[in-house]
Amino acid sequence: MAGCVSVGAAQVEGRHVVMQEETVNLTDEMAEMIADLGIQYSNLTIAEEVGICDIEEQLKELEKKILRWDADKSMICLQDVTEVRELGEVLGLLYSSNKDEKHYELLKFAKSILQMAMEMLEDELVELLRQCCQPVEPDITSFHSAEDDSVDNFSSSSFDDESVGGISHGDTIRESENDVTSSIQHGLVSNIISIANLMFLSNYDKECCQAYVAVRKEALEEYLSVLQIDKFSISEVFKMEWKQLNHLINKWKQAMCAFIQDFLARERHLCNLVFGKLPRSARESCFVEISKSSILQLLGIAMAIAIAPPKPERLFQILNTYEVLNDLLVRMEHFFPEDYGSCVLTECDEVLLRLKESVSGTIEEFKNNIQSNRSSTAFAGGGVHHLTKYVMNYIKALSAYSETLGLILEDQQGADQSSSTEDGGRKTSLDQSPLSWHLKSLTTILETNLDHKSQLYNDVSLRNIFMMNNICYMVDKVKLSNLRNFFGDEWIRVHIRKFHVHEQKYERASWTSVLSFLRAEGLHKPGCSIPSLTVLKDRFRGFNHAFEEVYKAQTAWFVPNDGLREDLRISVSAQLIQAYRIFEGRYASHLDGERHRERYIKYSPDDLEEYLLDLFEGSPKSLQSQRRR
Repeated sequence: MAGCVSVGAAQVEGRHVVMQEETVNLTDEMAEMIADLGIQYSNLTIAEEVGICDIEEQLKELEKKILRWDADKSMICLQDVTEVRELGEVLGLLYSSNKDEKHYELLKFAKSILQMAMEMLEDELVELLRQCCQPVEPDITSFHSAEDDSVDNFSSSSFDDESVGGISHGDTIRESENDVTSSIQHGLVSNIISIANLMFLSNYDKECCQAYVAVRKEALEEYLSVLQIDKFSISEVFKMEWKQLNHLINKWKQAMCAFIQDFLARERHLCNLVFGKLPRSARESCFVEISKSSILQLLGIAMAIAIAPPKPERLFQILNTYEVLNDLLVRMEHFFPEDYGSCVLTECDEVLLRLKESVSGTIEEFKNNIQSNRSSTAFAGGGVHHLTKYVMNYIKALSAYSETLGLILEDQQGADQSSSTEDGGRKTSLDQSPLSWHLKSLTTILETNLDHKSQLYNDVSLRNIFMMNNICYMVDKVKLSNLRNFFGDEWIRVHIRKFHVHEQKYERASWTSVLSFLRAEGLHKPGCSIPSLTVLKDRFRGFNHAFEEVYKAQTAWFVPNDGLREDLRISVSAQLIQAYRIFEGRYASHLDGERHRERYIKYSPDDLEEYLLDLFEGSPKSLQSQRRR
């Protein structure tokens, strides 16, 4: 184009036309534009006489070139469009100066060519945008496995499941991210940038942005389809069974991470490349328009999870949802500047707030559930109650979220804590962490419930065995896990004393009456050194019967903790065997020669010691059906 125009300019200069009164001088702006085209016009009159013909010829030639693009896309030349645009600008300046009809017709002609070229460039832009990015493929296997995962064990029917606590936590955010820029074919991007710049210069910025958004939105929808995330209304989420909801949350966590870390990271990078030298508003508005609806769709699912009725078995998934979103918040703030992406960030903050409220509300609901868990019959065998296992394993699982829960529960530290008391009557320290306070409050509620359950036993001894077992289980869970960091050594010492007190109460209630038969008091008549055989026989018979009754009952009782069970047997043996050994050694000879002596002295000290090993195994036995060992 410049060469053609230069010829016209030379012709003009060769005429040496000198304008007098009729001369209309060019403005600096007009002169600069004409100079850029290589046309050395000295004034508008010369341009009208010679330059207009050249411009018309050039426009016709450019029209032919552009029309040939349809047949051969490889012939697309941005320089052709640039020339049409520049010629149109010159014509616009000329027409604005003299309102000549010829100028106006040529101006319309230039605009029609430019529009035709822009439509073709828009098609080319769309094609290049579709080709420039390789599909970002998430780990499909992980999404299928999320669908097939079994429901976690913290359902209301899993009180006796010792394996609860195997919570998947913090495994959704990947340690390393994909290099999203590697999925962009930068050779094609340079062509996209050139087309975008030219469309903006030609005042086709709106069309450029619309085409860009349409293509990248389509790619986003395909990506969401791969992530297997459907649109759900809040009411639909509310109606889901827990198994279905659990699967949805698992998929959501992975989809949210993949979407932000893969797709949005790539789209942000692509936007920065394409619109880097163009107005910031174009770059930001395009990116927000591409991603906003999908982000809000994903956040809508999280919001439904957050405002669903609180249920304890859902707490860990709520915490996982909160952690995923909170961890991604920094990235989202980077992707969505406040002045353009405020609607996305506001919704994200609102979802996080609702998730925090849901966590707090669910913990309170859990406390209510513990408190209201009532039994109508005593727990068989006096072992560790299902509720105790459930609550302590639940608490242990909660401790894995200590950092998150510390932030969420921090606002509640004031009034609730100041009014509570620690075991032993000392006020709870206000400087303990909110999580520590809540975990301790859960065990306090549990202990109160266990005390109510213990009252269902008619046997005081079994009542104390029950409390001893359950408090010992609580202590072991705290002492042998990271819960020790939240409960502290003082709590452990207090509760060790508690179950030892129940141990002592058990021994007194169970064995005092048995040991009473081994007392020397009352065996002798006043003034007589020889014991009464009748009384002595009654004592041995009474002891045998009492021991057999205890044996029959307490072999059915269960003390699951090996160490505690052994301690109990040693303690009982130390009292019983020593007392029996002394009593038998002192008085058994007085029954020598008596008929049916074996009815009175049925057991040796060694027999009794061996029989004590059968206690607390949860397997009922009867000595009356056994032969002497």
